[in-house]
Amino acid sequence: MRKLTAGFFHSLDGVVEAPNLWQFDAFDDELGALLGRVIESVDTVLLGRKGYEEWAGYWPIAEADEGFATFINSVPKFVASRTLTQAQLTWQNSTLITGELEPFVHDLKRREGGEIAVMGGFSLARQLLFAGLLDELTLITHPVVAGSGRRHLFEPGDPTTRLDLQDCTRTSKGNVVTTYGLRAE
Repeated sequence: MRKLTAGFFHSLDGVVEAPNLWQFDAFDDELGALLGRVIESVDTVLLGRKGYEEWAGYWPIAEADEGFATFINSVPKFVASRTLTQAQLTWQNSTLITGELEPFVHDLKRREGGEIAVMGGFSLARQLLFAGLLDELTLITHPVVAGSGRRHLFEPGDPTTRLDLQDCTRTSKGNVVTTYGLRAE
């Protein structure tokens, strides 16, 4: 079965939105290597509506981050949205998920291929984690207080969910990269 992963940058005060506004010079060689490993292992991406709209407006014309732009523009992308239509998905290799998300992802994990990554979709990652479908959640904590922006990957009222720490690394610029998986009960 294919592995489903999600990874998010966040600040010490829990901001997960728009890391380009507060990452500053904290993105170091170790994070570049991590992103390189993601690009090498992931061959399918899941996006939520908001993430799709933001990324589809940026990555097809991005001049910076050429390596990631090449990857994200060419990889097959499945979009979870109740409001968008397939005709509105103009970014290359984008397909609207029809039907219920969880059975779709369960089926996708059973198909041949590499890793599947949730990108740019906090709500999507939360839903898949609580459904038991997300295999790894990586949090990249930058040594900065962002001050404003959407905080917290999780919401009040989310179910108590036990996780296992699978890996923890400190980078040369003080980022802490932690990877969690669901605890086997």
